Amino acid sequence: MPRREFIRKNIDVRRYEKLFILSVDGQKTEPEYFSIFDKLGPIIRVKCLKSKKSSSPLQVLKRMKKYIKDEGLLKTDEAWLIVDRDEWTDEQLVQLHQWSDEKDNHGFAISNPKFEYWLLLHFEDGKGVKNSKDCTKKLKKYIPKYDKSIGLGEITDKMILDAIKRAKEKDKGSFEERLKNVGSTVYKVVENIMRRNFK
Repeated sequence: MPRREFIRKNIDVRRYEKLFILSVDGQKTEPEYFSIFDKLGPIIRVKCLKSKKSSSPLQVLKRMKKYIKDEGLLKTDEAWLIVDRDEWTDEQLVQLHQWSDEKDNHGFAISNPKFEYWLLLHFEDGKGVKNSKDCTKKLKKYIPKYDKSIGLGEITDKMILDAIKRAKEKDKGSFEERLKNVGSTVYKVVENIMRRNFK
């Protein structure tokens, strides 16, 4: 059995040039969205770590640490924590930010007010969104049946590139300012994934 496990891990390393491990706080939307990139080709693999219920930021971090301890992380791979601003305290989110600063291949992406804002940026610039309710209402203009399920056919490469551009334009200021301002830094991990696939 140990021999078989050793062989399996070596096959994984050869098969993918780069592995993106994403620990997310959502059960459905984030894993569904990032599955788009896992199907793009053999260059990379995207793996979402999720729980059966919504997670606090510290649970997201704990899940990532456990994965790295159990499975390891190559220097060429990237490990990302992806959470919503929601009502979490600054102190909780700062801990995730500090973890992301520990190594070059650690990352932290936050969406304020929630991940759906990142989705909204695929369709428009997201102006006028002040809270979670505004965000969902606007998103349903583009995905009328949205209920934590995106519908993968709705998202195109061009829309992803547009979302990256819109998110970058809004991403200004310090980490502390990002906790207060509406926006999303999910573009950072998505840009890395896209760059790896289409280089």
